[in-house]
Amino acid sequence: MKSEKIICLDHDGNTHEVLASKLVMRPAVYGIIIRDERILLSKQWDGYDLPGGGVELGETIKEALIREVKEETGIEVKVNSLVDCKDSFFKTAISNKYLHSIHIYYLCDVSGGEITTEYFDEDEKSYLETAEWMDLGDIGKIKFYSSIDLIQVIKNAEKMQSNAF
Repeated sequence: MKSEKIICLDHDGNTHEVLASKLVMRPAVYGIIIRDERILLSKQWDGYDLPGGGVELGETIKEALIREVKEETGIEVKVNSLVDCKDSFFKTAISNKYLHSIHIYYLCDVSGGEITTEYFDEDEKSYLETAEWMDLGDIGKIKFYSSIDLIQVIKNAEKMQSNAF
């Protein structure tokens, strides 16, 4: 049964109750890029997120993922297995909009490129920093900016990747 009011999280983890009719739908896709027991993460403010973002009109999910990962990290990827799909209700930090986002997570392999900030768009320049390879063993200590339990999503991706070999 559809709720009339929805709880959205903001950048700082605060909750906001909003009418469902005030939400904007936004599909988004994120890459889980694991190599040599390390994961590539986008540095945002004083924390991290998986590289990825909104799917633009007319763009396929995989096209969006390839574009977003390159924009946020400089890395080119080959999209592999679907890991998970989650609902996310949040308030954007920049535009202060309330979103109902469907987050889609894929395992990806590096196919080229180098870590750089060269491809940030104007909005991203205000909050993103250079992406970093982080040790998988440290993911429990990382401050993630997401309304999704990314630690569990990453662990699921690790299991999938290890079962593939």
